[in-house]
Amino acid sequence: MGTPAEIGRRTFLLAAAAVTVAGTAGTAVPASADPGRTTGQRAWDARPVGAYDVIPLLDAAGTFFLDRQAAFPAATPDDWDLARTVDPDAFGPGEAWQLAFRCYAVRGPRGRLTLVDTGVGPDGSPAGGWAPTPGRLPVELDRAGIDPADVDTVVLTHLHEDHFGWSVGLDGTPVFPNARYVVQRREVATLPDGDAARTYVVEPLRATGQLHEVDGASRLHAAPGRGGCVRVVPTPGHTPGHQSVVVDGGHDQVIVTGDVLVHAVQLADPDVGYRYEADPEVARETRRRLLDGARVRRAVLATAHLNRPWTVLG
Repeated sequence: MGTPAEIGRRTFLLAAAAVTVAGTAGTAVPASADPGRTTGQRAWDARPVGAYDVIPLLDAAGTFFLDRQAAFPAATPDDWDLARTVDPDAFGPGEAWQLAFRCYAVRGPRGRLTLVDTGVGPDGSPAGGWAPTPGRLPVELDRAGIDPADVDTVVLTHLHEDHFGWSVGLDGTPVFPNARYVVQRREVATLPDGDAARTYVVEPLRATGQLHEVDGASRLHAAPGRGGCVRVVPTPGHTPGHQSVVVDGGHDQVIVTGDVLVHAVQLADPDVGYRYEADPEVARETRRRLLDGARVRRAVLATAHLNRPWTVLG
């Protein structure tokens, strides 16, 4: 039977399994027809949120270098069974963890274009030692009809290698020449000396004046007269200055989670920690708070590493 919390988890997972992949009208899409599988997404896969469209952009997909139990040591067999109902493509062969590396574009009124994260990057980027480079973000942007010069804001949820790879070229030139790159000040301040993020992305963006550090929650832009906005909110734990992006349409909401959760097993049990969280206890608290709030708002989660872009909480 289980505790009330366990029953709640199972109820949620059964609902999420039915509607994890949602079309633009919010209806369930059968897995076999899902255009958001790891083969990539098309531009018409955009999800409308009030005055905004949120577009998933698959930079890469592959096998993680650790088996899933090593990456999530506290996960139980029941947790894995529940996670499999939500993201079956994450499993196998054997104990392998299959994951996506996904970015999101947010198209708003008056031509506003925001990009959330920039993926693994080209061959030679810092993620190349472990992630499947080269990524295909430039191709995905082209398919979505997005010129890098038209992007006015790039949000980096955090400064891990698989989230900033296409921010700059290998020579340090910003890939998005007219964008401000938004990152939490704490994320930059806590980078260790010699960290790849500091040399590869922070210093080049400071040199061009495009690094935009914020403290805490910050509204990036609004939809005049329509009640919507795009804002960043602190979601620490995975890294000290991790942030997520809330696309608020007034009556509906999409949360681009970054790495608040990186596997469906953390939906099965939000207390399951990931091996590479900077502060596991803070990460657990953040994950629970974000999921609880999303459930109340019936917000859609737009995740970086699950094999389908949308998760609707039951």
